[in-house]
Parts: sequence; structure tokens; C-alpha cells
Amino acid sequence: MNQYFTNDPDLAHDEHSFDFDLAGNALHFTADNGVFSKHTIDYGSRVLIAVVAQAQPSGTLLDVGCGYGPIGLALAKADPSLQVTMSDVNQRALALAQRNAKANGIQNVTIIESAAYAAITGHFDTIVTNPPVRAGKAVVSEILAGAWAHLNDGGQLYAVLQKKQGAPSAKKLLQETFGNAAVVKKDKGYYILQATKTASV
Repeated sequence: MNQYFTNDPDLAHDEHSFDFDLAGNALHFTADNGVFSKHTIDYGSRVLIAVVAQAQPSGTLLDVGCGYGPIGLALAKADPSLQVTMSDVNQRALALAQRNAKANGIQNVTIIESAAYAAITGHFDTIVTNPPVRAGKAVVSEILAGAWAHLNDGGQLYAVLQKKQGAPSAKKLLQETFGNAAVVKKDKGYYILQATKTASV
């Protein structure tokens, strides 16, 4: 069975387009078979976008596991001065993210293929992720713990996980990795986790 965190170029197409308001902007998306949440923006991503947008990140931002682009594109649209990098292992999702960026007139994004941080270079002021929980705990843990090495000092990681999908253990992992971790929002079983890279860690 195809999963959204894998590549299957032979999977039949069944594109679906819709509009959605995110971070104060009306955005148009096209999704397809083989990507996560193809019919609408999943609730966890909506909560994550709202929390991060309210924090008003500046400088550089990385969206790990971007799918067809709702999180990174919403944040890039909200602040054109923000330099956003979006990554995913799924080539179909990346192609859709490129199309969605163009459809919404978003130019302050760079979209690249990468499994977790394998192809990521440089450091970022903010990293956001709605990690692919179906890929397994090892992949989720790699994305969460690996953020530390790709953040600037003082940079922040924001992640969304459901309580039933391991949010409490993910918070513990962040505490061990960063020396700090907080649940900054709870909404319908979704936890928004935040950790800050400090010089003391």
C-alpha cells in the first residue's frame, strides 16, 4: 500500500483542488493521491500554522515533511520577508508544493527533496514540522531531535503531534535534546510542542 511518506511515481493520479484560509490569507491548493490529507488541511497543521504565525517568526524557516505545502506556504504568504525552505521525501508532494507556491504567488520559498535532514544545509531561525507519524517512531524522533543541529542559537522548533500518537514522549525527547520543551497549545488532542536551542545545551 502506498504511504504519503514514500515515493510511488506509478500511483494513479486523482487531483483535488480546494481553497482554505490560513494565517489570514485565502490560499488555493491542489493535492493528489499519495499525499497526506488530500481533501483539506488537516486539523493538526491548522493549529500549528496558527501558533507559529502568532509567534511571528523572522529570518529563515524550515518546514520538514512539507507535503503539498500548507504549513510552509501559509507562513511564507503571511510574511514575504521570511525565507522559507520546504522539504519532503515524496516527489509527488514536492511537485504539488511547487505548483501551489506558484498558484498563490509565493516566491520566498525553496522546495527540496530530503529525507529528514539528509539534504538540508545551513541553519535556520525556526523549524516547523507535522511529522509523518505513520512512518514510525524512529523517523519522527529523527526529525524532532535532528532539528537541534540545524537551528541557529536561539532558534525554535515547533512540532504538532496528537497525544495518542506520542506527544508526551516526544516532549521528553525534546527536553533531553534541547534542555527545554513546552506544550504551548492543546487543541482537540493535538499538542503543539516548542523547544529552543540555547547556548547552554
